[in-house]
Amino acid sequence: MSAGRDTSADPPARPGERYADARDRQRLAAVMAQLRHRGHATLRDRIHQVRMSLVLASQAGLAAALSWVAAHELLNNPQPVFAPISAVGTLAASVGQRLRRTIELIIGVALGVLIGDILIYIFGTGPWQLGTVVLLAIVVAVFLGGSVAVVIQSAATAVLIVTLSPSVKDLEIPRFIESFVGGGVALLVTALLLPLNPLRVINRAARPALDLLADQLTEAAEALATRDPARCQRALDRLRRNQPELDAFTEAIEGAKETATLSPARWHRREALTHYAEAAEPVDRAMRNSGTLIRRAVTLIEDEEPIPEAMPEAVRSLAESVRILRHEFAVGKDPDDARERLMQAVCQAGRAYREGVGFSGSVVIAQVRTAASDLIKASGLDQDEANRLVREAFGDPPRPSGQPESNPDDQGAG
Repeated sequence: MSAGRDTSADPPARPGERYADARDRQRLAAVMAQLRHRGHATLRDRIHQVRMSLVLASQAGLAAALSWVAAHELLNNPQPVFAPISAVGTLAASVGQRLRRTIELIIGVALGVLIGDILIYIFGTGPWQLGTVVLLAIVVAVFLGGSVAVVIQSAATAVLIVTLSPSVKDLEIPRFIESFVGGGVALLVTALLLPLNPLRVINRAARPALDLLADQLTEAAEALATRDPARCQRALDRLRRNQPELDAFTEAIEGAKETATLSPARWHRREALTHYAEAAEPVDRAMRNSGTLIRRAVTLIEDEEPIPEAMPEAVRSLAESVRILRHEFAVGKDPDDARERLMQAVCQAGRAYREGVGFSGSVVIAQVRTAASDLIKASGLDQDEANRLVREAFGDPPRPSGQPESNPDDQGAG
């Protein structure tokens, strides 16, 4: 006999309660599936980040070791500390800013050494002297218009000067020279010994931005096809959070330009890098115009406007063109296939327009055209040629009175 509670006398569950229990189980299963997927996605993301950082970690390790050897052998410093710090600090700067960061490090060191040395000579060392040195180093750096890096380096150098001077003699000049050695070794490593592959850097950085755009356009297309405003709104919300992807793309372009400038082994990549640099701005515009497209799609569904079958097909083709463009960029192929799919998207948008759409639907169609024009420009054609191709593919239908092809007051994912 079971020791648990006797449930034989309980009233039978009503059909509604059984249905509610089933729905609860379904919701719980859906939530758990999302959590499991998020866990896997997070692990993949972390592994991807580790792989992305391996080259930087190798550069930093090599630069630290070589700068220690250089300071030890060239400056006869038995325990060089500042050269490795300067080298790692240069490499820790954002990619694309390392040359500037080296100059800033040296300027910051000079300020810190100057202020620290003067105050130590006048007042000696101690806690209040340390606080005064740091305060003055920051104030002087800000007064002279220094960047954040200069301000931080000035304060850090002042701290090291004050705290180490009692035990290390003649610290000021070696510290200043070691900053040159460390920064120079870091640039040597990035330019000659372990230069990044600039195209690989950009391809990896461009992929999240282009995947985000393609995925959310696909979601919007499916939401239009099924008249699901909530799904469309989720796509819009995700696309609005695109700044990290765009920032990474832009930063990678700057870093690739720096590598191609400093590294002779990468000079032959300059032409391809110029193409990538020119693609960043139209990709950004395509993001913003796609945000307008999706936002209007939400309104279209909620207002129960007509949705011709060709409309979600056009948005789906636009999404697929982004994926093709990303692939052709990655393999260094001329993006003819992406342009062809973009023309298909515009043709489908024209067919949907002629079948009849409401006000929000006309804006969705206009944004398909505008985003397609942006992406054609990103593929390497000039803006006039892109606009001409879009007009021809669309069929030049008469636009509604007063309705521009792209409403400047309704731009962007925000």
